[in-house]
Amino acid sequence: MAIHPIDYRYGSEEMRRIFEEESKLQKLLEVEAALARAHAKLGNIPEEAAKEISKKASTKYVKLKRVKEIEEEIDHDLMAVVLALAEVCGEAGKYVHLGATSNDIIDTATALQFKEALAIVERDLEELKNILLERAEEYIDLVCVGRTHGQHAVPTTYGLKFAIFAMEIKRHLERLREMKKRLLVGQMTGAVGTQASFGDKGIEIQELVMKDLGLGKVEVSNQLIQRDRYAECFALLALISATLDKMGREIRNLMRTEIAEVAEPFREDKQVGSSTMPHKRNPINSEKVCGLARVIKSNVFVALENVSLEHERDLTNSSPERCIIPESFVLLDEILKTMKKVMKGLKIFPENVEKNLMLTKGLNLAEAVMIELTKKGMSRQEAHELLRRLSIKAFEENKGLKEVLLESKEARAYLSDEDIERVTNPKNYIGTAIEQVKRILEEEKYIKKLRRNKENF
Repeated sequence: MAIHPIDYRYGSEEMRRIFEEESKLQKLLEVEAALARAHAKLGNIPEEAAKEISKKASTKYVKLKRVKEIEEEIDHDLMAVVLALAEVCGEAGKYVHLGATSNDIIDTATALQFKEALAIVERDLEELKNILLERAEEYIDLVCVGRTHGQHAVPTTYGLKFAIFAMEIKRHLERLREMKKRLLVGQMTGAVGTQASFGDKGIEIQELVMKDLGLGKVEVSNQLIQRDRYAECFALLALISATLDKMGREIRNLMRTEIAEVAEPFREDKQVGSSTMPHKRNPINSEKVCGLARVIKSNVFVALENVSLEHERDLTNSSPERCIIPESFVLLDEILKTMKKVMKGLKIFPENVEKNLMLTKGLNLAEAVMIELTKKGMSRQEAHELLRRLSIKAFEENKGLKEVLLESKEARAYLSDEDIERVTNPKNYIGTAIEQVKRILEEEKYIKKLRRNKENF
């Protein structure tokens, strides 16, 4: 019976499968098989024994039910796997787990899980980045009001908004690719890291096992792989979720009835917005993203606590990792896929964008006027004070900035009618926003082309 929502509500089947009990068991068996093959190559065990162990190291032979029966008897999860594998291997069973400690197998299997899970995350990040770049190109010159402190600021563009998000996702991709070399490592180091149980061939055994499994190897360790590696991974998952949270928050705010510049995709045939208010179209996807991001971010604290274990190890990391590893990956998978769907189907309403841009009747262009006055010869401080007073006057008298400028003798001493018309047009005060987005689009298309050529080479 399912209890946690990641069992039935959140995450893709592809991601959940990585952390299912049967899949985890299979990875543990794969590590045991690789260890047996390494021993055989070095002459420590018969070649035929390694072949038999490799053949039987599969959930086709080692059943999860049997492993659980043994664990119930001996109260040790990994030893239950060892005994279950040994009993199906016949005479070769005596060589299973030779020289290894539990976490040699567990942590190396976990690295295999990380490898698969991060491949999905990396793919989704790449797809989300591309969606954002497409939206940046689509709305490259859609001028909108910028907002700081929740108040109208100078104009910006929707193209720049999307490009900023895209580049943040790009940085997460760079972090992920850089982190892999530290995270995707296994170990065969024995009870306290000395490799004493492997005799004088410990270094060779570890190298052979990790090469077999396609993993890097630890430089040194004690009974387990040091958890600073895991903490870095959880910090990255939290950083990604923080960016998705930021994107979701922006959409939620821009969807407010009184703003109404964007809207999440909504299935008009059947989707229900509220159980009591039939008219509602709520930002439920963005709200889900923001909500689940809180859980992912909170798991970083647990991962950091797991770094400082006692002496060569204690068991305090084990139980929380059973929770936070699948939970963080499955929840991130859910919100990444959700944000891809939201951004791909996001509706933008240019008429409302324009309406909000003009809502303050040009007051958000006070900076533009101040800069123009400075160019014409007024000191910057005098121009700032003049625009401060004129902005108050416009607000109190319910006038536009253009109107009070035309009435101002101080301003008219420097600005002609044409100057005032030009500097109070918001579309004339977006700086290099369009050029910045164009540059990013060109660079990313070039990078994408290079990557494609490299793959085809």
